[in-house]
Amino acid sequence: MTATQPPARITYREALRQGLQEALRRDPRVFLMGEDVGRYGGSYAVSKGLLEEFGPERIRDTPLSELAFVGAGIGAALGGVRPVVEIMTVNFSLLALDQIINTAALLRHMSGGQFSVPLVIRMATGAGRQLAAQHSHSFEGWYAHIPGIKILTPATIEDARGMLWAAIEDPDPVLLFEHAQLYNMDGEAPAGGGAVDISHARLRREGRDLTLITYGGSLWKTLEAAELLAKEGIAAEVVDLRVLRPLDTDTIMASVRKTRHAVVIDEGWRSGSLAAEIMARIVEQAFYDLDAPLARVCSEEVPIPYAKHMEEAALPQTGKIVAAARQVLGR
Repeated sequence: MTATQPPARITYREALRQGLQEALRRDPRVFLMGEDVGRYGGSYAVSKGLLEEFGPERIRDTPLSELAFVGAGIGAALGGVRPVVEIMTVNFSLLALDQIINTAALLRHMSGGQFSVPLVIRMATGAGRQLAAQHSHSFEGWYAHIPGIKILTPATIEDARGMLWAAIEDPDPVLLFEHAQLYNMDGEAPAGGGAVDISHARLRREGRDLTLITYGGSLWKTLEAAELLAKEGIAAEVVDLRVLRPLDTDTIMASVRKTRHAVVIDEGWRSGSLAAEIMARIVEQAFYDLDAPLARVCSEEVPIPYAKHMEEAALPQTGKIVAAARQVLGR
């Protein structure tokens, strides 16, 4: 009798690389462009080894100008190819806001449907690595405000590998926000690979007492909080949004109507946050199903500090999620 081989494990970084590799092999129109994606292998080593396999025509190092190379990506997409543009970190995407918001997001509308921009933009987001205020932003909630683009926040190995496939096939611009603290996380390699759904949220844990709604890097803190709450006899349901625009309100409302209590966890700042939008929608659509006021756990209203203990204090943490859940349930 032969022993069963344990499932292969890969990191989030490797899952992203596999997703890129599969896309490049499958479709000759796909190419990757960005700062240091070629010889250096990417700022987070996601594209390491791809230059050797696919060559400089399809793994293109760009000048240090986000405005220029995002614009070049838009032009390439309009020309019939499928560019994947890597922006080093989300704060640098601010240098390309005009291209993303005034051009990529609007061309289908402003051309009366004559043009589409099948562009994918990947970037690292989030804090927690002592990179100080300028390199610790979580702007995915900002981008989720903009019609004409789709916002994805893969938090699992499966989504890291499979969301890119679906994003490349989308006829409109798609932005992928990869939380930088997840790159070293490992897990079971998804069987078979292939595209995953990029239209719906997903239940990561079933529960009856409370709904915890989150996404991206906060998912794993939220699941840890749910484990701790379970030891207190509280069965928390965890909703991973996965897609911030368009929001899957059906999944959110179904969970809230079941548990009648909800906490939203969002690494963005509290004021004007995605958490605020989700809470507003719950009040609009499921107010009379609630047994208690809603609560949220967001980053503190300060630039993210450099010092480790202060950075941790500024960000959503497992303990804060547990405390908010207890408060909502009156415990």
